[in-house]
Amino acid sequence: MDEKHLVAIDLGTSKFTLTVARVNGYDIQIVYYKEVPAAGIRNSYVLNPSHVARTLRPAIESAERELDIKITQTVVGMPRYSVRQETNQGSIELNPEECITQDDINYLKDMAQQEYPLDNPKEVLFGAVAQSFSTSEDFQLIEKEIIGMASDKIEGNFKIFIGTKRYLKNIDLAFNELGIAVAGKYFTPDTTSRAVLTNAEIESGVALIDFGAGVTSVSIYSGSIMRYYAAIPFGGKSITHDIDTECKIFSETLAENIKLAHGICMPEKLQNMNEKILRINIGTTAQYKDLPVKYLSEVITCRVQEIMEAILFEIQKSGLADRLRSGIVLTGGGANLANCGNFLTELSGYSVRIGYPRPLFSGGGCIGVHEADAATSIGMILAAANDNCEECTVPEEYPSKNTSVVVEDLKETDTVQEDKKEQTPEPDHKDSLFDEDEIEKVKPEKPDKKKAERGKEKVKKVTWGDRLKKAVNQFTGSLYDNMNNEEI
Repeated sequence: MDEKHLVAIDLGTSKFTLTVARVNGYDIQIVYYKEVPAAGIRNSYVLNPSHVARTLRPAIESAERELDIKITQTVVGMPRYSVRQETNQGSIELNPEECITQDDINYLKDMAQQEYPLDNPKEVLFGAVAQSFSTSEDFQLIEKEIIGMASDKIEGNFKIFIGTKRYLKNIDLAFNELGIAVAGKYFTPDTTSRAVLTNAEIESGVALIDFGAGVTSVSIYSGSIMRYYAAIPFGGKSITHDIDTECKIFSETLAENIKLAHGICMPEKLQNMNEKILRINIGTTAQYKDLPVKYLSEVITCRVQEIMEAILFEIQKSGLADRLRSGIVLTGGGANLANCGNFLTELSGYSVRIGYPRPLFSGGGCIGVHEADAATSIGMILAAANDNCEECTVPEEYPSKNTSVVVEDLKETDTVQEDKKEQTPEPDHKDSLFDEDEIEKVKPEKPDKKKAERGKEKVKKVTWGDRLKKAVNQFTGSLYDNMNNEEI
C-alpha cells in the first residue's frame, strides 16, 4: 500500500493538539505531536474562529518545517457539549436471494439521518449510532451479526446525535482562514473509545468518562454499541478557577501550573504531604504567599466531587448502571490528577482505571503521545486510518539554501569560464597604457570587460619583464609601479 500522512487537530478548551501520523496499511506511526495553549474555544466549541486560526498558524508552520511537508487538510473533532440524542428508525427492502452487506447497513444509516425531522434550522446532525437491527424473521441483532444474513427486509434502530450548526460552521471558518481543508469531522466521544477501550470492555459494558478542561462527558457502551451519551460544561478549567479564587492566587496561569504540579485529590490520603506548605510568589505587594498542600487538595477534591457526582447521575439516568461489568475508564487531561481514579472508585463503587491510548500505533519518540490527554487525538487518527482518509499533506518545496548556493556556484563557474576565454586581450586596446606594438598578440579574442585584465592577473606567467621589473625596483623604488606584467 502507498504510504500517506494523516493530520488530526484537537480543538480543546485549554490546548490545541496537532498530530501527524505516517500510515502504511495497518502500520500507524505518530511522527509529530505537539500541544499549544488554546484560544477562541469555550466548552469545546469554536467561539472565535479568528483567534483559533491565529493560535494554530504557528503550530502548523512549525510542524511543516520540521517534517518538510505542507498540510493541506486535516480531521477535527466536533463539540462535545450542547449535543442532544434522539432515536430514529429506518427500513429498506432487499433481494432475499442476496446476503446483507456493509453497504446496505451504511445506506440504512444514511437514510435514518436524512429522514430525521430537524425542526430547528440552527441544528445539524452530528452522526448516528446503530442500536439494533431486525429482519423479517429475527430481532435484536447487532451490526456484525446481521451482515452476511439473507432477508427481504431489514430495519434498524439508531441513536441520532444533534448539535448546533453554528459551531460546525465556525470550525470551517477557522480552517478556511488557515487555507486548510477539513477532511472530516468526528464525534470524538465515539472515536476516543477506539483509542482507550478494549473489545472486551465494550462488549461487557463500560462507561468512558472524558475529563476535559471545559467539558466532562460520559459514553456508555454495552454489547459493543454506544448506548448513551451525556456531557456537562465543567472540567479541569473549573478546578483551576477554584484554585485561583479560593487560594487568592490572582493568576489563572499560575493556578493552572500549581494544579498540574501539586494537584491531588483526597486530602486524607496525603500522608507525608499533609503538613507541606507551598510558598508562592504572586507578584503583589506581599512578596510571597503560603499555600498549604492540604488546603489545595481540599479545594480540588470539592470540585472533582461535584463533577463526578453529576456524571454518576447521568449514568443512573441512562438505566445502564447495573450493566457496567467493566466499570469506568477515566481519560482526558483531568485524569492526570493524582488520586482522581481512587476518588471516583470511592464515590461510585465501580472499578476505575485510567484510559491511556492502547498500543495500536508506534509513538516515534513523540513526547506525550501515550498520555491520557492524547486519547482524543489518537482516536481521530485511528478513525481516519480506518476510514481510508486521503493524504493530508504534500511535500514542501522551499526555496532552499542549497538551491541558491548551486546558482551562485554556477555563476562563479560561468565567470571562471569567461575569464579563461578572455585571458588574452584583443588587438584593439583603447584603454591600454601601452602601444599596440608593445603587446604580444596571441589570439584574436576581445576582452569586453575589465574582468579580462583581472583574469589575466590571476594567470601568473614567469616572464623576463617580471624579473626585470623586480630587479629594477630594488634600485629605482616606485618608478615602474604603474607598469603591468608584459611578456618581452
